[in-house]
Amino acid sequence: MEPSLTEKPEAVNGHHPNFNDTPNGQINTNYSSAYTISSGANLVTTSGISEEDEETERGNWQGRLDFLLSCIGFAVGLGNVWRFPYLCYRNGGGAFLIPYVVFLAFAGLPLFFMELALGQYASLGPTAVWKMSPIFKGLGYGMIIISALVCIYYNVIIAYALFYLFASFTSELPWTRCGNEWNTELCVDTFGNDSQLNLTAGRKTPSAEYWDRRVLDVSSGIDNIGSVRWELALTLLLAWVIVFLCLIKGIKSSGKVVYFTATFPYVMLIILMFRGATLPGSLEGVKFYIIPDFARLGDARVWGDAAVQIFYSLGPAWGGLITMSSYNKFKNNCYRDAIIVSVVNCGTSVFAGFVIFSVIGFMAHYTGVPVGNVTDSGPGLAFVAYPEGLAKMPGAPFWSICFFFMLLTLGLDSQFVLLETIISAMVDEFPKVLTPIKMWVTLAACIVMYLLGLPIVTQGGIYIFTLIDWYSAGQSIMIIGLCEALCISYVYGQTRFLSDIQTMIGFRPNWYWRICWYLLTPLVIVGIIIFTSIQHTPVKYQDVAYPWWAEMMGWMMAAVSVLMIPLWAVIKIIQFHRKYEIQDFAHLMRLVSSPTEDWGPAMKRHRMEDPSITEPIQQDVVKLHFNFENASINPSLNASMTTMSSVQLESNF
Repeated sequence: MEPSLTEKPEAVNGHHPNFNDTPNGQINTNYSSAYTISSGANLVTTSGISEEDEETERGNWQGRLDFLLSCIGFAVGLGNVWRFPYLCYRNGGGAFLIPYVVFLAFAGLPLFFMELALGQYASLGPTAVWKMSPIFKGLGYGMIIISALVCIYYNVIIAYALFYLFASFTSELPWTRCGNEWNTELCVDTFGNDSQLNLTAGRKTPSAEYWDRRVLDVSSGIDNIGSVRWELALTLLLAWVIVFLCLIKGIKSSGKVVYFTATFPYVMLIILMFRGATLPGSLEGVKFYIIPDFARLGDARVWGDAAVQIFYSLGPAWGGLITMSSYNKFKNNCYRDAIIVSVVNCGTSVFAGFVIFSVIGFMAHYTGVPVGNVTDSGPGLAFVAYPEGLAKMPGAPFWSICFFFMLLTLGLDSQFVLLETIISAMVDEFPKVLTPIKMWVTLAACIVMYLLGLPIVTQGGIYIFTLIDWYSAGQSIMIIGLCEALCISYVYGQTRFLSDIQTMIGFRPNWYWRICWYLLTPLVIVGIIIFTSIQHTPVKYQDVAYPWWAEMMGWMMAAVSVLMIPLWAVIKIIQFHRKYEIQDFAHLMRLVSSPTEDWGPAMKRHRMEDPSITEPIQQDVVKLHFNFENASINPSLNASMTTMSSVQLESNF
């Protein structure tokens, strides 16, 4: 039950109490002279406060567009191009937009705004921000583990895009025809034929064999890892070099790069849309994509796919949103930004579907197969189906260069945020040591992740890639998102969180946000977890099944991030027990769940503006031997507590 801030304030206005040893368990009230108690229980510093809104130690975005474009670049990624269109056609075409918008409104957008507000308020990354409730610190480490796993294999996708980009600088695309050294007798040469061709069972297009035999040189399974594909290893190295150079000065450099990488994909999407619309058969592909089948809305799978796609598309619970917003200036309107980014992300997904399916329709017309047999999702769409259509266009190399450069920029934006999330988390945990050498920390992280990515560019690497993609950010990301929503709404307290937001943007979010955070969003996430558990199937790549030990590795990847939650909860309980020597477990749990004394805005002037936060009283915390039922409190403290609206030593449980 969440208490009202006016009826039951937090200890010292929301911070852990500081006590000195005194006789008979009495509390020492010799406060530092630097603070005076004002009416309304606010502690106000008498020293001068800087009027600057710049957080100099940690840094801020140089401009509002830096943050906005970084958010758009993070949210609008490869999934908008290679996953959403496939889900849309599979789940009733245009009818799929109904559950998609519903889950955007009641799950995606509320979580998105919640994380932007949380990071901006505290100016801390995903691990340090849990000063708001230390028992939940494991959520931050869970986010970092997921981001690290995805960061490793996501850059491999960028390496694939670079491989295809370089291969496109030729007069004829290498996947245009059969007859190359990597082709087999199963290859069907469709180029240059005026008549439509049917691909019989077992036959493959030139682009499919180029992907399997030239790019990947794929082995028989994950138990046959093979040798490193050195061409891919070099493009992976180049990908990490690009990422490092763009992040060499942290957000101050990446914030400028996104002006290009976040906007260029839209230029390419528009160009490719107009080009695709002129191709024969493109209209059939678009019809296949958008014509609604409302009967499909009665299928639970359609609603489940929409919920999962929203959750992955906007990126809550990854830590990236908290990281990016933590570099905002305190008064930035994160409410407006959350709505803009969410709408842009949704619109981009729909728009990308037209671009993809116009070319898929052209390819189906050219080969004489149904559109549904041509389309695919994931790497199969980006590196097989779409390139096959590009190869048949007049001026194919030019359009191929445009497409793969677009994939490169889409991937880089997301990769910037994933890596910055990891770096910021480390620096926030050890600011005095790592802040001066942040560039070297970034370099070390890039080197380590490059080495960890090398197994993915072996002959059996695509099986490792699929395994990580299948398990690393599945149900675990949803469990973390659920715990995050419950912590902020029920443990930290929705009333207090709304007050924090009001301090930043000048008004409290309305009833819609309150209902979502308190009830609807957690229920939706629980529903997603149940749905994905029921629909779960063992991992496979194409028709190759994985051995039992590979499945176990996948589940271990999924579990390790979630296990951080109870692990760090136990660690924090032990730490607080040793620090305060509290024997009553209930009181210990209240203390470890309430904000620490240094929780709140980074700058003093902003702390003074928040009615629920005061500057912490500067006392040495030695021991806490305090019985809440039988303690003897000296008269001077009683008077102070009366002035401070009866401040009580309880947490917002």
